[in-house]
Amino acid sequence: MTSVVTDNSIQASSNLDAVQSNKIKPETKTTLELTDQTNLLPVRQVVIVFLALSLCALVTSLDSLIVSTSLPTVSAVFNAGSVSSWVPSAYLLTSTAFQPLYGRLSDIFGRKSTLCLAMTVYFVGNLAAGFSNSIIQLIVCRGIAGAGGGGISSMLQIMISDIVPLRERGKYVGISAGVIALGYAFGPIIGGVLAEKASWRWCFWVTLPLSVVATIMAVIYAPFKPMSGGIVQKLKIIDYPGIVLTLGGCTLIMLPLIWGGITYPWNSVIVLAPLCCGVFVVVLFCLWEWKVAKLPIVPMHIFKHVTVVGVYICMFANGFVFFSALYYLPLFFQVVLGYSPTYSGTFLLPVVMSQVVSSLTAGLAVSHTGKYRTVVYTGFALSAIGCGCISIFNASTSKAVMVVLMLLTGFGNGMTMQTTTVAAQASVARKDMSIVTAVRNFVRMLGGAIALPVASSLLNNAIRDFMKNLGFPSSTISPVIDKPSLLNSPSAISSLSISPSQAADILSKGYIKGFRDVFLLNAAMSATATLVSVVMIKHKELLRGDEEQLRKEAAEALQTAKTKVVEKESV
Repeated sequence: MTSVVTDNSIQASSNLDAVQSNKIKPETKTTLELTDQTNLLPVRQVVIVFLALSLCALVTSLDSLIVSTSLPTVSAVFNAGSVSSWVPSAYLLTSTAFQPLYGRLSDIFGRKSTLCLAMTVYFVGNLAAGFSNSIIQLIVCRGIAGAGGGGISSMLQIMISDIVPLRERGKYVGISAGVIALGYAFGPIIGGVLAEKASWRWCFWVTLPLSVVATIMAVIYAPFKPMSGGIVQKLKIIDYPGIVLTLGGCTLIMLPLIWGGITYPWNSVIVLAPLCCGVFVVVLFCLWEWKVAKLPIVPMHIFKHVTVVGVYICMFANGFVFFSALYYLPLFFQVVLGYSPTYSGTFLLPVVMSQVVSSLTAGLAVSHTGKYRTVVYTGFALSAIGCGCISIFNASTSKAVMVVLMLLTGFGNGMTMQTTTVAAQASVARKDMSIVTAVRNFVRMLGGAIALPVASSLLNNAIRDFMKNLGFPSSTISPVIDKPSLLNSPSAISSLSISPSQAADILSKGYIKGFRDVFLLNAAMSATATLVSVVMIKHKELLRGDEEQLRKEAAEALQTAKTKVVEKESV
């Protein structure tokens, strides 16, 4: 089964005879056909491929938690202050912008080749990040790593959709969920230990050996289908203007969100000008993809599906909530409770582990019932309740209460992960599944990329306003905003002419207010996603009717490949 590059390709194919008889010009002939890469493997082969792909997922889960846990230490090493927020933001920015591109590249060059490209870019970026000698170098290198890391997550879901029918995916998701759980369990601890006991550089290098092993495993065990067309033909069909517009639009929107209220006032020209330009570039990108691009990175017709649009809105909220919690819960434990990076990272486990468990449970439920709507909006409702309750955290909150509320939030977020992917993929034809999946991941990462600067603005502005009311000058306010943990150091607050009682007030009233604002916003985002999921996400059947035929074809191809290997060895 194949899907063609242009909307006019069917007409072009039907006119081939006319071309040969010189009735029309040859230029109307289609330039390239995309190979359908659906490959429904036998159960034993599926398990092996899942294990191989799960190692790739382990790399990214470890990386995100190690870096988030060690970020305060890295910031202190470079004396970076608020600029250090660009380390995770740069990774999220590039991983977000490149997500849709990987979906289309996998259609052109094949799934396995594109996954290897993503793993290579991630490896190079993190290797260089460990050698950085300034915060600017570190930010740039993490941006390079993000360009690969974002592609890894997209390719995993795309490749899984190729080898397992939607209805059966929950039966196997436990394999990847269990491996990812290892990253969630050990990532915070590894990050904290490396930040405290070893060089910060190892926070970026520690995943590199695993990424090499994961790449080799994927090359050996992931299925492969030969792709039509030569390399030059494939390179020509890539939507290069779309890539430039995607990167430009994301950058222009992200920059003012990071600057606003911190480096420059929200109403300043330096903030408003790039924000407006970013919106303009996004509109230009949509017009280009809709009217001009021959093989668009994001074909606009996918937005005709109400369920797909609903899933994208919900996943923006999911990414916003997850990433803000991932970075600002450990910071709360370090700043307000005075925990070490290792201990604060350990306290993040209830969120990430409950998310893994609920993702597995939701996947099994969908496989058993064939229904996903109830699971989706129940998950967002639980997330809204959990985030609303987390907003009441303070220094005197019981640790048991904290754990229960973080479990509730993580469980709600996990219920929406697999199920929204299934809902989006079930709503479109097979030829659009890779793009819909990649855009779904793009929107989720965009939510996370915007969450970090927005949360930083809320938190920093709350501290600034409170300290201004106490009469502190800017020279005192800026160091506290750059590193709030200074308020736990008697020598630091003494050098800043802040009394112990004032430091306690800044933490309990200023910082806590900012933290409360962040999680109230998270609760509002989850509540909005709950409403959207109820109204917009519709039920679709998860079986397309051609699974048995595709499974038979995959088994025959696998047997043919084995026969060729035996014949080659015998020769």
